Formats: sequence, C-alpha cells, structure tokens
Amino acid sequence: MAVIWGLDLKEMQWGKFKNSYMWNNEYHLRRTKFIVYQIAMIFCVVSESLGTAALSDYVDQQDFVSTSSPGATVHNNSFIGIASYNIFVGVYVATIFGSAFFFDLFWPERVESPAVKLAWRICSVLACLFTLSCALAYTVILATHSAWVSGTDSATASRLLSEYGTSPMRYRDNGRAVASVVFLWPGMLATFASTALLWHSLSHIDAYGPKSTHARTKDDIVKPADVEKRTGSESLATDGASGRTGAV
Repeated sequence: MAVIWGLDLKEMQWGKFKNSYMWNNEYHLRRTKFIVYQIAMIFCVVSESLGTAALSDYVDQQDFVSTSSPGATVHNNSFIGIASYNIFVGVYVATIFGSAFFFDLFWPERVESPAVKLAWRICSVLACLFTLSCALAYTVILATHSAWVSGTDSATASRLLSEYGTSPMRYRDNGRAVASVVFLWPGMLATFASTALLWHSLSHIDAYGPKSTHARTKDDIVKPADVEKRTGSESLATDGASGRTGAV
C-alpha cells in the first residue's frame, strides 16, 4: 500500500486492536497512554454531547418564543456561546489525543521530525488551555447565569416558556447542562495527564527510542549512557595496552 508522510498504510490492520498487541508492554508507557488518552477523549466527548443536547433545546426555545410572539426574544446566548465552545473543545481533544492513540497503535516505531514533535507538544498544551478555560467558564455561567425574555409582557413570556417547557431559565436547573459540566472536569484533568504523558513519551523516544526498558533489555539494546561507559572503558583498555607495549 501507499506510504504517506513516511507512514506505511499497510500497518493499519484490524489485528492491532487485539488485546495481545494493543496492551503489550513492548513500548514505553503504551498501556498507560492508551488508557489516559481514552479517558480524556471519552469524558470530553460525552460532555460535548450533553452540552449539544441542552444547546439545541435553548436554540429551539428562542425560535419558539420569537415565532409565537413577534418581537419577543429569549436571551440565552451566554449558554449557547459556552456550549458551542465546549463542542469545539471536545472535538479538539478527540482529534489530538485520538490521533496520538492511533499513531502509537499502528506506527509505534515511526520516526518523526523535530517539527512534528514540536507540533505534538504545542497542540497538547493548547488542549490543556482550551479544556481549562472551558471548564471554568462553563461552571461560572451555569452557576450564576439565567436566560430572560424581552419584547413582551411577563405573563405572555411565562405562558410561552411554559408551553415550550423543556429548558429552564436558570441554567443550573438544566440536568443535561449540569451533567455536561460534571463530565468536563475529569475530562480536563485527563487532558492534563495525557499532555504530561505525551511530553514524557517524546523525551523518552529522543533518548532511548520507542521501546520500553523491558523490550530493550530483551532485544539487547543498550542505553546511550551504557554505550558511553563501554566506549570509555574500551579506550582505557586500549591506552593501557599501548603503554604496556611501549614499556616492552
């Protein structure tokens, strides 16, 4: 099959999803990374999905009120804005750490340029910033903000909201919105942990390659420090032999 950006597409095989391969200990922190990456993705995507459901209800609420009473407007854009941002955050985290997951699964011994490694680091840090800012803003808006209606009298507004009936004016009374925030916080923590693992993994690859200590020992791969020690010892032995030869 074709080779794209140095990645052989024939390595994309269903067999690599088998437990015996996916969870082996041949590569450094492989199992830990796979677990933490998936936790970050799952929690952020679940948060995104719940927030999207609540967002859709509030958008429909706006349409219902404005259609039923021309001139009336439901002001709930604070929730719509933060829920939209949460959708972006969920997609971003899933893209970055989903890519890291599949690249490590299919091409664990790939060789990446310094620019690509820098891109991994930058993108992972951005994921931390996005999830942290979203979690903080989402929590504050949910806890302190409420929707309100303008352009009509309070009796008509109450009647229309009662007829629509599914989206509370106080955001913290919306069960799906609360659940969305609850899932986002552990997703944010898992994103920070995923970033730390990603950075550590890249540093380990630069120093020793992608394989674990167990695998390197099994394959008789020596650490760089050991190579230096061995080289130094061989040099001393050579110097000693030369000295003995000169003495003779």
